[in-house]
Amino acid sequence: MHKKLFIPGPVDVREDVLQRMATPQISHRSKDASALQRGISEKLQKLMYTENTIILSTSSGSGLMEGAIRSCTGKRAAVFSVGAFGDRWFKMAKANGVPADKISSVPGKPTTPEMVDEALATGKYDVITVTHNETSAGIMNPVEEIGALLKAKYPEVLFLVDTVSSLGGSKVEVDKCGIDVCITSTQKCLGLPAGMSICSVSTRSIEAARKVENRGLYFDFVELYDTIQKKDHQYPSTPSLAHMFALDYQLDRIMAEGLDNRFARHKEMAQYVRNWARKYFDLLVDEERYLSNTLTTIRNTREISVGDLNKKLGERGFMISNGYGDLKDVTFRISHMADYTLDEVKDLINNINDILGLK
Repeated sequence: MHKKLFIPGPVDVREDVLQRMATPQISHRSKDASALQRGISEKLQKLMYTENTIILSTSSGSGLMEGAIRSCTGKRAAVFSVGAFGDRWFKMAKANGVPADKISSVPGKPTTPEMVDEALATGKYDVITVTHNETSAGIMNPVEEIGALLKAKYPEVLFLVDTVSSLGGSKVEVDKCGIDVCITSTQKCLGLPAGMSICSVSTRSIEAARKVENRGLYFDFVELYDTIQKKDHQYPSTPSLAHMFALDYQLDRIMAEGLDNRFARHKEMAQYVRNWARKYFDLLVDEERYLSNTLTTIRNTREISVGDLNKKLGERGFMISNGYGDLKDVTFRISHMADYTLDEVKDLINNINDILGLK
């Protein structure tokens, strides 16, 4: 039995979207491939509210995260972490010999502008990285406020943001926020299979990267950017055209739904799950303004066996997720992203209530 995946990703993919991956292959060096990649970039610029160049990568989001911090850091990076994926960005920096410091928040607490201001006031950093939406904690950071701080006081510092689990489900205005590198991937809010990542890059981030000597090869932002510019949206290495065919089609679907409608649908699903969680359990994040609109992390105050619950849900065609990392045994998670509807979320919750005997 297929299980509907209410997990942090991958998510269920619509059948019509999956079928686009079966489109017959074309030469990745052809004019048709350039036109496909150019069209995708133009649609992504609308989704990301940016005029910056779009880079597509046949990798998970982690690939472009690693490429970004390695390519853009000339002096030292301040890596702000609200959970497992901020920790990963710091691990990437250290593995690549990139000077970096990790500044962590208590689980369930955000990265605040005050924290960023305190770090940047030292003058040690030319790059900061922020996780917009952390799926281990179900928290969404205030990137608009952080971006406003950088514009006002630290305009020379590059702003790198991980929106892997939020872009396409929550409004991220890249240019308004002053985001230099905005990274996402396909298997979450975009509603596609895993295997492709996406980012926007500002001109000044590329100019900074040109001064960095050891940027690696596959994820060298300068080579990716220059190839796109010189060869009409071509890439140095062979891309996954199957993902691109599906992405092009899915972006048309997203635009047809309407961006504001899509963001509102995600928020409506999130609010329903939050209200249920508050009634029977509790939320890890206790400030409304920082709650994720794409995934809810729930404190397991009833000490239920999430494994047993998932086994019974599986028999009914559903799957949720236990906690992640240090939060594994004390939380569980329900995602509400991509193409799911409120009725489907209600169906999941009704089944959970029935299994647990919640009235």
